[in-house]
Amino acid sequence: MTSCPHLILAPMEGVGDRTFRKAMASVGGFDEAVMDFLSVPKNAHIPSLSKKYQADELSPIPLAAQLMGSDPELMADMAKEMERRGAHRIDLNCGCPSNTVTGNGAGSSLLKDPNLLHTIAKAMANAVSVPVTVKMRSGYGDTSLFKENLLAAEESGIKFLTLHPRTKVDGYGPPAKWELIAEAKSLLKIPVVGNGDILTVEDALNMLKQTKCDYLMIGRGSVANPFIFHQIKAHFAGTTYTPTWEALYNYLQVFLSELPEEMPMRGKINKMKQLFGFIFKSKPALIEMRRSMLTYTPANLTDFLDATIPLLHKGWTAP
Repeated sequence: MTSCPHLILAPMEGVGDRTFRKAMASVGGFDEAVMDFLSVPKNAHIPSLSKKYQADELSPIPLAAQLMGSDPELMADMAKEMERRGAHRIDLNCGCPSNTVTGNGAGSSLLKDPNLLHTIAKAMANAVSVPVTVKMRSGYGDTSLFKENLLAAEESGIKFLTLHPRTKVDGYGPPAKWELIAEAKSLLKIPVVGNGDILTVEDALNMLKQTKCDYLMIGRGSVANPFIFHQIKAHFAGTTYTPTWEALYNYLQVFLSELPEEMPMRGKINKMKQLFGFIFKSKPALIEMRRSMLTYTPANLTDFLDATIPLLHKGWTAP
């Protein structure tokens, strides 16, 4: 591949919320983002749920809507509402491994029944004029229905498919099986988006080489390194992109400014610890300081930042 593929910021439950997306948009580099899923239970009140989605949230970067549920009619109705609210693309979540979600027959539970997956995706695709897509794992307990799920999704009329090559049972533990992305690419006629274990530019290039996937979606790698999209694009442009401390500090300032005002102080501290926990994994000089950062119990957010920012600065700028 000689030109940079389409780069997508992944939806991530509990991490990739509006605060994170807004901070990432201030950095840029990605071509599109996907909202964390909107759960559509069988008693869903669609107008109320739909308010959580704002198509222009990251303008000019497009934000796709992602829906999760198991009722084809409700999912189709919600897809219509997402289109009405300006969604340029609507994604069906077939990957969430949460027991709460799968216990209700949604998320990765759909991978147990290719026919239901097909029915829901087709109902959504037929309901709207914008592209409908699917994000899925490689299976629920195993990969025995992997091919069936891929074909069921494609035959429903979706425009492309994103594959995170771990099963529901795998969670995020074992290495992602990129060979399954390669298998999906060889089997399907629609574009395939590769997702999973892209933490560096080298990882991105290796995934493209090994799987021949069409696009890349990056989640946790962008939390640890918010500049990874710029670095990938720089590689394809024949240049390099070296993020400065000032750029990281500005990113953190945007993140802080986007924390909801109504969030309790302890919640804000925990949110910053979550973000810093990823960033402190990104550089060897920071890893050794990560534990002290995570175990520190400050009186307030200011105390936490006063203690942590100097550590981050020291580790980020270390040779």
